[in-house]
Amino acid sequence: MDLETGVYHNHVKKESWRTVLTLAFQSLGVVYGDLSTSPLYVYKSTFAEDIQHSETNEEIYGVLSFVFWTLTLVPLLKYVFIVLKADDNGEGGTFALYSLLCRHARVNSLPNCQLADEELTGYKKDSFGLAPISSFGSTLKSTLEKHRVLQRFLLVLALIGTCMVIGDGVLTPAISVFSAVSGIGLSTAKEHHKYIEVPVACIILIALFALQHYGTHRVGYLFAPVFLTWLLCISAIGIYNIFHWNPHVYQALSPLYMWKFLKKTQKGGWMSLGGILLCITGSEAMFADLGHFSQLSIKIAFTAVVYPSLILAYMGQAAYLSQHHVIENDYQVGFYVSVPVKLRWPVLVIAILAAVVGSQAIITGTFSIIKQCSALGCFPRVNIVHTSSKIHGQIYIPEINWILMLLCLAVTIGFRDTKRLGNASGLAVITVMLVTTCLMSLVIVLCWQKSVFLAICFVFFFGTIEALYFSASLIKFLEGAWVPIALAFIFLIVMCIWHYGMLKKYEFDVQNKVSINWLLSLGPSLGIVRVRGIGLIHTELVSGIPAVFSHFVTNLPAFHQVLVFLCIKSVPVPHVRPGERFLVGHIGSREYRLYRCIVRYGYRDVHKDDIEFERDLICSIAEFIRSGSVGSNSVDDDLVKEEEKMTVVGTSSTHTEGIQISEDDDNNVELAGMSELREIRSPQVVKPRKRVRFIVP
Repeated sequence: MDLETGVYHNHVKKESWRTVLTLAFQSLGVVYGDLSTSPLYVYKSTFAEDIQHSETNEEIYGVLSFVFWTLTLVPLLKYVFIVLKADDNGEGGTFALYSLLCRHARVNSLPNCQLADEELTGYKKDSFGLAPISSFGSTLKSTLEKHRVLQRFLLVLALIGTCMVIGDGVLTPAISVFSAVSGIGLSTAKEHHKYIEVPVACIILIALFALQHYGTHRVGYLFAPVFLTWLLCISAIGIYNIFHWNPHVYQALSPLYMWKFLKKTQKGGWMSLGGILLCITGSEAMFADLGHFSQLSIKIAFTAVVYPSLILAYMGQAAYLSQHHVIENDYQVGFYVSVPVKLRWPVLVIAILAAVVGSQAIITGTFSIIKQCSALGCFPRVNIVHTSSKIHGQIYIPEINWILMLLCLAVTIGFRDTKRLGNASGLAVITVMLVTTCLMSLVIVLCWQKSVFLAICFVFFFGTIEALYFSASLIKFLEGAWVPIALAFIFLIVMCIWHYGMLKKYEFDVQNKVSINWLLSLGPSLGIVRVRGIGLIHTELVSGIPAVFSHFVTNLPAFHQVLVFLCIKSVPVPHVRPGERFLVGHIGSREYRLYRCIVRYGYRDVHKDDIEFERDLICSIAEFIRSGSVGSNSVDDDLVKEEEKMTVVGTSSTHTEGIQISEDDDNNVELAGMSELREIRSPQVVKPRKRVRFIVP
């Protein structure tokens, strides 16, 4: 189903079933890392202190019933059948929902937006076939457009979800690796546990983060087989435990056992929901990683492989525990105790590999979401390293990587047990889900144009479930749940301050920009000597002349014959097609040789400031001149007309024939057959060319 048209498009017709099944197989190693490793610590966290396992089995049956229905209602019903349909041109995640709302309600956190951006493919599709928006939807839309406070609240809500995802990037590797390594404890004396588990977990985590700069393109093909092996392993062990220990454990799937569980355990049972919550950790990844796969492939992988494997694994553990009531320590309710003795070491190795791969997925996802925050002006600019020249989106951020590693080691060494790590991770997970539920309710009304009653039903049903788990997690604030709150608060403050500063800087640039009429009054030479070459003036402005350029004109003795005011900006769509990336226009008449070029990127696009980008930039200007487009304004034109007369020009790969760029031995560039651009050719030099850019501070 296309979110913005309400019509289901069968993409399988375009993709063969072989391709879909291949994507489904590959998604096992990327999407379901956290979700698949949750059996390592769910029962152990649930039975930590709040409730005790008894011979009546009401506790273990109640926990199994909660796990089954939570997995069924949240990942299966909410995400697979509802949330996955709310894609933003194939992309998912918190920013995808926020971007959709920005476009439909004309709410934009980016200051330099233009009317021309709304003409981008995928910005807003034809609403043919949709029911007219309801009166409540119209009122809600106009209210959001009028009140800046509500717009800021919507942005903060999206940022809270984003910050919790970043916090999950700290906590998930810690709890996954620590729980996988805890299997060593069954083969060692109790007093030696702390000398083995924590150091081994820290060594694995350090190695994991230290290898991030190499990327995953060389070993990525192993991720899916590792998780398929892990899922088959835990499901086979689950089937064995069911038939060997308690074939009647399936009775616990009845929701009646949830009522019996809460009735008997009361407050302790409610507090133990914080451990049960961990069975759905990683569910948000199905939506967040939608852009790498497809809706159908993710649905097939979850319903056919992941969901049944997890249910069998949890049922198998419950069957074993139902026949073993004497609990000496928390290891007796862990995952490894239900594994046959002869298989524990092989399963331990597979579990560690699965934990490492799952942690890798969340770390990569954290890099991606930081990059999206930066693109939307909500995070400081960071050094983004592209680890693969072939695979799109393979990025590495050194600063974030080392910060995550230090924080991950800190919580591992500081907590040293699954219980407090689980409390911290659970709160981060459920907060992201609550944010998704809130944003989805707005999407249902504003984007899908459904009735408000349907949105209320969605919020009430799933919001009630998530609020129950959220309250159980929040009550354990002093027992570890304070960590994600503290991390989210720090990152949220950084994001809000940076976004506020960016807006103020743009307002200052707008208020102090130079009049185009003043610039054109200087004449074609601008009152200075014009030498051969292209000069790029980087600016955030999409109209007008930056104030710093008047300083250049006043103080520099010479300037380039071709001047380009270059604005690189992000737009609230995931991707911008190469043919729509460049907006080019004249400033003044042709003899001034002044151009404005606006380069647009989506929040998921990868921007590389390299030779290819410079080639595309020059080609876009050359194509604009060759096509004989009308200048963007004359002396008497106003700034609105200037923006309206910008022309969309494609990259070098989309240009028609007639433009050729040749590079001589001196790395000088000349556009063949174009007399006006001959000044682009720089004077010949012996040394390799050096690029000089004037950047507006």
